[in-house]
Amino acid sequence: MNDGVGDAAMVFEAMLGVERSVCGRRWRLRRGDDRIGQAIAERLALPEIVGRLLAQRGIDIDHAPGFLAPRLRDQLPDPSHLRDMDAAAARLVHAVRDRETIGIFGDYDVDGATSAALLTRFFAAAGAPTRIYVPDRLREGYGPNTAALLRLREEGVGVVVTVDCGTNAHLPLAEAGEAGLEVIVVDHHVAEPLLPRAAAIVNPNRLDETSPHGGLAAVGVAFLLVVAVNRALRQAGWYGGGRAEPDLLQWLDLVALGTVCDVVPLAGLNRALVAQGIKVARRNDNPGLAALAAVAGINEPLDAYHLGFWRPTIRRSPPSWRRVSTPTTKNAATSRRGPWRPRSL
Repeated sequence: MNDGVGDAAMVFEAMLGVERSVCGRRWRLRRGDDRIGQAIAERLALPEIVGRLLAQRGIDIDHAPGFLAPRLRDQLPDPSHLRDMDAAAARLVHAVRDRETIGIFGDYDVDGATSAALLTRFFAAAGAPTRIYVPDRLREGYGPNTAALLRLREEGVGVVVTVDCGTNAHLPLAEAGEAGLEVIVVDHHVAEPLLPRAAAIVNPNRLDETSPHGGLAAVGVAFLLVVAVNRALRQAGWYGGGRAEPDLLQWLDLVALGTVCDVVPLAGLNRALVAQGIKVARRNDNPGLAALAAVAGINEPLDAYHLGFWRPTIRRSPPSWRRVSTPTTKNAATSRRGPWRPRSL
């Protein structure tokens, strides 16, 4: 035993029955205040080891209930706190009301696919046509490219929303703007000091941003955009007269999947989004996720563990299938025909 570990570590190791990892590394107990851990365990009627683990992760007694049972109502911020969010929402409300075709330029990882899925489903519910484009990883590379954006313009797309990409795409966005195509960037990657030309750049990791939510995955930022656009549409009187306002919570399964697979910290808002999204996923209302569960032979309630292990399956999908209407399949039989494809989300 390492002399610096102490008696608490020896108890911990004895409980786990493991002294060394497969690689021969010694297991050590993370330092924490045992008194706080004991207090958490007593107040919340938890096993003592759970209280200690929470304390070791910096969770105090006041925040422990919210960490263990996170609620979206406690964590969801006003989307307008993000720079350019109101401008993005206003432009998209205009597009919805004028029935412009909205282009969605995605990314080929799970965060990008679920972000595109989320926006596609929301705009479909709001009555707006969409066109999804996901670049070929090998031939086109990451992020927006001029040829693809101009192609969308030629197809009649009025405004493009890039998801999980675009923050540093200076030349493609400039050339798209010169061609008359407006672009809204929805991203979470760290920005450069000089931002590209765009109608709006919604990114909690802009250098001039003050948002505390820099740990969001792109799909989390996309969900905040959906909340903002939906609110603006409601205020504009778009819903009613036979057009029902969509329940945004029904798509939290996509938000949970993208958040877990992008390996962002599961704390704060991310934790609430994933916790509530897993509840939605367990209803098996999404044919794509239900098909993934069936193919994987999952016969237990879905959890973050399962979502994380789907990441390689989704990323391995052929590029030709990512280019299709990524996640709009609503028929379970279609989603289970042959290998799973991204459009089934």
